[in-house]
Amino acid sequence: MSRETRPLIGITTSDRKSRIAWWFDWFAVWRHGGRPLRLSPARPRPMALDGLIIGGGDDIEAHHYGGEMQLDVRVDPERDQLELELLERFIPARRPVLGICRGAQLINVHLGGTLDPDIYTTHEGLKRRRTVLPRKTVDIVGDSQLNRILRVTWCRINSLHHQAVKETGQGIEIVARDRDGLVQGIESRQHDFLIGVQWHPEWLIFNRPQQRLIRALVDAARRRP
Repeated sequence: MSRETRPLIGITTSDRKSRIAWWFDWFAVWRHGGRPLRLSPARPRPMALDGLIIGGGDDIEAHHYGGEMQLDVRVDPERDQLELELLERFIPARRPVLGICRGAQLINVHLGGTLDPDIYTTHEGLKRRRTVLPRKTVDIVGDSQLNRILRVTWCRINSLHHQAVKETGQGIEIVARDRDGLVQGIESRQHDFLIGVQWHPEWLIFNRPQQRLIRALVDAARRRP
C-alpha cells in the first residue's frame, strides 16, 4: 500500500510517553493501512486528519466533569485542552474517532458525562488488576457497533485504569461491561464511528477481535468524504 492511499490517523499522547508505548500505537495503525501521526501539546496540530485516536494516559482534570480534585494523581491540563479541541472539530464533522482508556473517558466527558474518579475506593473489594495482558473478561452488548466490529459477545482484555465512565454523556450508550459491572465500552449511535474502550487494544497485537477494532477505525477514515 502506497503512502498516498493511507489515511492520516492522529494519535494523541502526552509529551512524556515512552518510545516503546508509542511504537505499539504506531504499529497498530500502520499494520492496518493507516499513516499514524503523533499528536501532543508540544507538537504542531495539523488540520487535515482523516481519523483520530484519543490515547491512554494521565487522569483528566476533575473540573471538566464536575468532580473533586485528587491530590495523588497525575494530570496533563495541556493535553486535556488539545484533545477537547480535537473532539470539538471531529465530532461535528462526523470523522471517525476511537477513544482508548483515558480516551474513552474524555469522549464521555466532552459530551457532558461524568467519571468515577477511583474505582477502587467507590467499589469495595474490587480486585486490583493492572496489566497489559488480557486478564479481565468483558461482555459486549449484542447488535452494538462494537459487537459487529469485534464479532464476539465477550472477550478478554487488559486493564490499566483506575477511573471509569459513570454517567453517560449526550448520545452515549454503554455497550460493554466487565464482570464487576464497570463500564468498559461506549459508543454513539448518532455518529458513524465514535467508540471508546477502557482497555488497550494496541497492546493485544495477536488478538484478532482487538485488531479488528483498529482496522475498523482506519477503514472508516479511508471511506470518509
